[in-house]
Amino acid sequence: MIGVNKQTMKSIPCLVVEDTTWEGKPLPTVTYFHGFTSAKEHNLPLAYLLAEKGYRVILPDSKFHGEQEVDVSDLKKQISFWDIVMQNVKELKGIKDLLDEKGLILDGRFGIAGTSMGGITTSAALTQYPWIKTAGVMMGSPKITIYAKTLVSSFKKMGKLPVSDEMIDQLYDQLKLYDLSEQVEKLQERPLFFWHGENDAVVPFDHSFTFYEDAKKRYKNKENIAFLKEENRDHKVSREAILALVKWFEKHL
Repeated sequence: MIGVNKQTMKSIPCLVVEDTTWEGKPLPTVTYFHGFTSAKEHNLPLAYLLAEKGYRVILPDSKFHGEQEVDVSDLKKQISFWDIVMQNVKELKGIKDLLDEKGLILDGRFGIAGTSMGGITTSAALTQYPWIKTAGVMMGSPKITIYAKTLVSSFKKMGKLPVSDEMIDQLYDQLKLYDLSEQVEKLQERPLFFWHGENDAVVPFDHSFTFYEDAKKRYKNKENIAFLKEENRDHKVSREAILALVKWFEKHL
């Protein structure tokens, strides 16, 4: 039977989804990050499918989301987007460390994936942690500095941003440290899966696809990197994408 347990891991509200037969025992583990304005519960269908295959799945709530939601304006939340991404990356290490302390990760088999903001988090985390064995980016951008500049430009067109140009430049400098497109070598040929809808108007399709085309040239084993694109699909993950991601983890984790 697949069980869903609510846990606090290093102060982070999480759902842990696993076959109850293996509760408390080492398992290959996937941490899956939700998208902007979403929450951990929204990814339970995917977590269930992975748990059926023998994985332990950790679904954390990001800052200002789910159980961590606080009374802030939509503008404040939007402006905090990149802080949330960087916080996710830092909190991932806390989750991994806690699982290691409890001896719950089988043979170091630890993977990550995420949707939209969660996919962006996944790309950023790959620049920081060589212990990530495989990853899945679902309609996320690995070109986060370029994407940040695009978002800032859009905000400026809608009205004056409540932050200074100096603060924006500091943000760009911070993001470069997490920008996978500027540190492709840090992939080290780790298995990496992309899915993106060609009609996505929120996160540009070409960010992930052009990155994939460049990164693939650096892979000796071409089977370790894959891109599934979907025609006539906007900013919403399809069932086909979910099933493909599950198969990816089955093969590579």
